[in-house]
Amino acid sequence: MNETTNTTRAQESTNAIERLYITMRHLFNRGFYKPMGVSGETLRNALLQLRPEIYGSVAEEKSELNGLTYVLERLPEGIEQCRYINLTSDEGYKESHFKAIVPAKRRRDCYRIDVDQMNIVITRGRSDIYDILTHLTFLFIESEKISKRVLIEDTKRTIRDWSKLETALDKKDLTQSELEIALTYTANILGRSFVEVKQMHHNFSTVDNPERFLRTIYWMGKLAIEEETTGEKRTITFSPVLRERLGHHIHGDRWALTIKETLESHGILHRPLHIISANMHSVMNSLFARKALQKEYPEHDTDLAVYEDLSKEGNGKLREKVIAYAKKNGMLSIKDTSGTNIDVQIFDTAKLGSNACCYDLPEGIQNEKKPIIFVMDYAFGEQAYETIDELLKPYEKGATKEFLNVESVSIMGKAGILDGGKGDIMIPTAHIFEGTADNYPFENEFSAKDYEGNGLRVLEGTMVTVLGTSLQNKDILQFFKDSTWSVIGLEMEGVHYQKAIQAAAKIRKSIKKDVKVRYAYYASDNPLETGSTLASGGLGTTGVKPTYLITNKIVTQIFNS
Repeated sequence: MNETTNTTRAQESTNAIERLYITMRHLFNRGFYKPMGVSGETLRNALLQLRPEIYGSVAEEKSELNGLTYVLERLPEGIEQCRYINLTSDEGYKESHFKAIVPAKRRRDCYRIDVDQMNIVITRGRSDIYDILTHLTFLFIESEKISKRVLIEDTKRTIRDWSKLETALDKKDLTQSELEIALTYTANILGRSFVEVKQMHHNFSTVDNPERFLRTIYWMGKLAIEEETTGEKRTITFSPVLRERLGHHIHGDRWALTIKETLESHGILHRPLHIISANMHSVMNSLFARKALQKEYPEHDTDLAVYEDLSKEGNGKLREKVIAYAKKNGMLSIKDTSGTNIDVQIFDTAKLGSNACCYDLPEGIQNEKKPIIFVMDYAFGEQAYETIDELLKPYEKGATKEFLNVESVSIMGKAGILDGGKGDIMIPTAHIFEGTADNYPFENEFSAKDYEGNGLRVLEGTMVTVLGTSLQNKDILQFFKDSTWSVIGLEMEGVHYQKAIQAAAKIRKSIKKDVKVRYAYYASDNPLETGSTLASGGLGTTGVKPTYLITNKIVTQIFNS
């Protein structure tokens, strides 16, 4: 009986996700919608039925504070004050007087056009739109909760707590006692305890905006109240240029062309190429950090101690020293100008100085056959297909086509784990695409054995590529874990990378048929455990060990090949 109930809940949740995505596509094609109107109702209802773990108590009367923190870290500061939100393509705002606002946890440029409008630039494809609309739907649901709690029924008047909060925010600087009084009113408005609200105030506070939390709650409520009392609806629009360009790989094409032109200009276009999708520090540090920092870190210091120090905020000078050393020994950096927000590093192993690198190539390899290591920053969702698909196409110069000599593609990423904790490692044997029966088995050059004996739990099996990490709930994930899919984790890019690699290798024949692929992920969260979701905070130094362990395995295999 319990199994049937769980399956039914998983099916209901899957249907809710499907409704969300179908509705989002419909609204995008339509060009605009009002989130709290009839057109946005399907999105709100589907999200409330789904009740994603990351959004905590979104379906309850009380306000959800951890989910709010998670969402606001991924949306531009000040968006809660805007009645009009416009999603645009890259339409030249960089050349204007508008100052780009970049969210803390998402690389996207946003521009405050005036007091009422925020423009968000979409350059990373549909996944970016899904991510934004899901977060905005949560934000609007939470704002409606505030409105319902402060508006006196059948009137346009508000409760005393709301007017007191409003009065408090009229003051420029609040004393400690005034702040705590304002927090008391806010706690009542949100249906939360004083201590919870005080902690959130501390988390949100910045030097420039110490009362950011109070102002955020106030503006969320203010716009929702005005919508209820005056009928002035908040509106989300999609610019005509965005609707025309989406799906055309415009940014991925520009990005790939710049890379191929750089490879050609340095005479390395036809050298053996090893592609790695990772961050912009781990490969560089693995190759050069110990050699670059010999004075700072004697031999008895562990590699892990060096990497942990390099990851700390205050050690910018150490990082600069490693970067300078890497550039002297064959590293090229390409800062993205295409709009993909994917920076690139290229390491020419033929330019490694004597004893400059922490790894050694086998002896006797001629320079023209020494590998080029190409590192690209993380893609976002469907953007992984766009970028790799364009990169693996031949370099076209006039009538000639020059094929890249791609030896391997390695993907290192963060993922949610379904049986384990933060920092544990997952080695996929196949990717399946959520909401479809699409599946992508592959021969992974890695196995669980490669990672055993390092004090971390290692899982090997199927991984699911989800449409958005913010839409997962326990029912779906438990089904994936317990059913014959035997899923060990979830992430957002695997299917998209593999789809592009398979197309290039087996259909388009633009790279060799037996190209080696390596996939390894470390756990950023466990969405099945309350308190271990992404909304519970970052990895801190927990992520350093698995990051460099995976990087070391990738680089070692490349040097030994």
